[in-house]
Amino acid sequence: MSSSEISNNPRIIVIQKLYAYFVNKDASLKYPKHRYKKFIKDTVSGTIEREEFILEKLKSILSNEFNESRTDLILKIMIMSASFELIFVHKTPIKVIVSEYVKISDFFLENAHKRYLNAILDKVSKNVRNL
Repeated sequence: MSSSEISNNPRIIVIQKLYAYFVNKDASLKYPKHRYKKFIKDTVSGTIEREEFILEKLKSILSNEFNESRTDLILKIMIMSASFELIFVHKTPIKVIVSEYVKISDFFLENAHKRYLNAILDKVSKNVRNL
């Protein structure tokens, strides 16, 4: 990914905003002018508001594969925001959501974690949208 693709990718901005929130919950979230500002804002606020629901859903679907307390914060955020989209944003196709998060994982994760993320999102997508 080129630096312009990185700075313009709305899902990278979502992950950055969520990371900032989870590191410092008292800080206010500011959203820059962006072509997909509404998507970014909706995904960030939706993930934060539904954090408990998403984590419960993940625990039920991924009982053995996902341990919230032992998962890296950035990986947990990626799984949660992707899960939010899979559960609540039905107009975006599953394959688009999964491939976008796997694509941006190059920016945040190592290869082993990228494969793990792909496997987790694949399993979540099959369970939340009843394929």
